[in-house]
Amino acid sequence: MLKLELLESFIAVVECGNVSKAAERICRTQSALSLQIKKLEETVGQSLLLRDNKGVQMTEAGETLLNYAYKMVQLNAQAMGDLKESQNKQTIRLGVPTDYINRYLQSSLMEFIREFTNIELSIDTDVSGNLYKRLHQGEFDAVVATHWQQPVNGELLFERKFHWVAASQGNAHQRPTVPMALYPENCPIRAQVFANHQMSMRPINVLLSTPSPQALCLAVENDLAVAPIAEFRINDKMQILDPIEHGLPILPTFNEAVYVNPEAHSEAINQLIALIKANVEKLSPAQVEDF
Repeated sequence: MLKLELLESFIAVVECGNVSKAAERICRTQSALSLQIKKLEETVGQSLLLRDNKGVQMTEAGETLLNYAYKMVQLNAQAMGDLKESQNKQTIRLGVPTDYINRYLQSSLMEFIREFTNIELSIDTDVSGNLYKRLHQGEFDAVVATHWQQPVNGELLFERKFHWVAASQGNAHQRPTVPMALYPENCPIRAQVFANHQMSMRPINVLLSTPSPQALCLAVENDLAVAPIAEFRINDKMQILDPIEHGLPILPTFNEAVYVNPEAHSEAINQLIALIKANVEKLSPAQVEDF
C-alpha cells in the first residue's frame, strides 16, 4: 500500500531536485527523508531516483509513480476539504404546504439555495395542519403554513380567499348529497368545511381527498365534485357558488404565515425568513393572489 506521507516526500525531492532542499521544505532531516524514499522504493519494488553529485533524477518507474502521486495527494486534499465543509455546513429543515411548493421553489427558496451555498436547505411538504404539528415535535426548524386564525407565534405573509366552485355547465352542485373534492385530513381548509357544516345543509360525500390542487381543479372541471378552490386558481371552466344559496359551509379568509421552532433560531433561519417575506412584499396585491 502506498502511504501518502511517503508520496509527499517523493514529490518534494523531485520538485526540489535534491534531498537537502526537500528536507528543508518539509521540515525533516536529510537522513529521515532518505529513509522515506528507501521505504517507498521497497514498497514498489523498483528504484525511483538516481542520485549523483548534481542531485537526483527520476527513473522510468519514478516518472510513472509521480503522476499517480500527484493525483493521490490531490484526491486526499479534496476529500479532507469536502469532509470539513460538510462538517461545518448548517442544515435548515423547512416545511412548506404541498399545494404551494412550486410557488416558493420558483421564488425565494431557489434564491436562498443559490445565495447561501454553505447552508443545506432540506425541504419537506405536507398539509398545513401536519406541518404545524411536526414543527412542535421538532421535525422542522421553520414551516410555512395556512390557517384561518391570525398567527400567534408566527409572522403573517398574506391572506388568501377560497371559494366554492363547480363546473361552469355542470350539475354536481345540485345533487342531494354534495360530492366534494377536498384536501386531506389536518388541512385547515378541510377542517373549516366540516366545522361550518350544519345539519340543515345537504350531506357531504368526500369523493376525492388529495393534496394536489391540480387534482381538485380537474375534479371540478369534469363535473365530478365541487371544491373549495383558492381564488387565483379559478378559471373559465368553473363557476363560483354562493354558499348560502347552495347550502354550503361558509369559508373564512385564510392566512399564510411562517413559523419558527423556538429552539432553532439562527442567523441563517432569519435570513431565509427575511428572503421569503421580501419576495412576498415586493409583489403587488394582484400578484400576491397569484403567488
